[in-house]
Amino acid sequence: MKIDDKNNAESSFNVVDIEEGFKILTYQNETDSVEKTQRDIHRNFIQFHFCVKGSAKFNFNEGRYALNLADEKALLLYNPTQELPLNVEVSSKSWLVSVFVSIKKFHGLFSEEANYIDFLKEDNRDKKYYQELNISPSMAVVLSQILNFNLHPSVKKIYLKGKAYELIGLYFNRPEEADVEQCPFLVDEDNVRRIRKAKEIILNRMAEPPSLQELSDEIGLSLKKLKEGFKEIYGDTVFGFLFDYKMDYARKLLETGQHNVNEVGLRVGYSTASHFIAAFKKKFGTTPKKYIQSVNLT
Repeated sequence: MKIDDKNNAESSFNVVDIEEGFKILTYQNETDSVEKTQRDIHRNFIQFHFCVKGSAKFNFNEGRYALNLADEKALLLYNPTQELPLNVEVSSKSWLVSVFVSIKKFHGLFSEEANYIDFLKEDNRDKKYYQELNISPSMAVVLSQILNFNLHPSVKKIYLKGKAYELIGLYFNRPEEADVEQCPFLVDEDNVRRIRKAKEIILNRMAEPPSLQELSDEIGLSLKKLKEGFKEIYGDTVFGFLFDYKMDYARKLLETGQHNVNEVGLRVGYSTASHFIAAFKKKFGTTPKKYIQSVNLT
């Protein structure tokens, strides 16, 4: 694995060649100006771009065409008929993670499920593909770990490789976009509306969320339908989804440097610091204090 680093006090640019046909680029621009970078990317590579914070602009055809990527958005690009060199402008105070995977490598990852991915279907293999999605809470956790890992050099290779695979898996784990024929629950638009309302309720009251029965009563849906529908639409249980959201929200609060650990714990519903620290470590593999230290080192 080759690592190409360029760091200064206010920004860092890293390129990691994980293995043949697979690389990660990270850019953390903490300056007050736009930072630009260009790299040649062969047309047989699928590009995944994740704007973790701030915004970025991707330029094509020598600047004649551009795509803007906003905060907490992900962009997939693939064009087997035309080169798509990386020409990106990372805005001030913005973080970007990009993953490049050769189509050969990608087919190897999804060989048995190729028809699940639109542009891997036989009819689409020679067509260009563009998709913009929201970064899910689970993806945000992995992106944060990629940007802020503080491990011994001997384990960095396997750690980043694992996180890159995990990130791609989560990118395509989109049960909310599943085929209606495969998810009969999604046929009933009223059910979907009620489930989305349930999500809004638990996120708005994350410090003191209602019980499942209370939530069921509030949205007017049976407990069974609430559990099954939430899992189909969001890919997780109600409280599993809420836990991921709370931890991601806590992570962002800690990164601002404006709140101590106790304050952040209270904001996300933990009455004692020890319970919050245990929950945070369960999700991120490190304590809030050590996480803040790792962020400050970047």
